Amino acid sequence: MLRIGLGYDVHGFAAGRRLVIGGVTIPHDRGLDGHSDADVLCHAIADSLLGAAREGDIGKLFPDTDPRYKDADSLELLSQVAAFIRQKGYEIIDVDCVIVAQAPKLSPYRDAMRERIATALDIDKDQIGIKATTTEHLGFEGREEGIGAQAVCLLDKAAPNV
Repeated sequence: MLRIGLGYDVHGFAAGRRLVIGGVTIPHDRGLDGHSDADVLCHAIADSLLGAAREGDIGKLFPDTDPRYKDADSLELLSQVAAFIRQKGYEIIDVDCVIVAQAPKLSPYRDAMRERIATALDIDKDQIGIKATTTEHLGFEGREEGIGAQAVCLLDKAAPNV
């Protein structure tokens, strides 16, 4: 049984924080605001996986009201999501993502992101697609108020043995 999941996340910029996207720290004058490290890409992927498995969203597993997840490493949370959906009988077939940011330029970090995410998900790097785009200065991303990310995944659940 194949399942498709869609994930979306947004975080606004905040001074005094490091910018982490796809598990990679990217040099920038601001980071993203959030309870965890605010890695929008990892959060979007986690939501796509959980959605495909019909298991809610990242906030259900790791609520922002829980102090255990304050400044949490989102790559580690993503790894826990992957283990959780595998316990439910799903195999990750493919993940494709887009990061929406006017700045900074993200293409130099794409391969490192793919490697870090593939490791966290325990899949091959070739099963991860990552693109980045701007909004031509339109919307909150275009005004450089924050960064958004979208992810879609394909899961396969083995039929139960009869």
